Amino acid sequence: MKKIIPLEEGDYYLTPEGYRCFTEQYLLKRGYCCESGCRHCPYGFDKNSLKKK
Repeated sequence: MKKIIPLEEGDYYLTPEGYRCFTEQYLLKRGYCCESGCRHCPYGFDKNSLKKK
């Protein structure tokens, strides 16, 4: 079961298109890589090669 992490200031920003983009700060708090190719992935996942660097 995944825990719910409350959002805090600095956890995300809105892109020009209006999407929520999670920051490295939030992704580190989450504690795992979702392998979705997040823009600020601190875990080194490369969506193009489908593996972690």
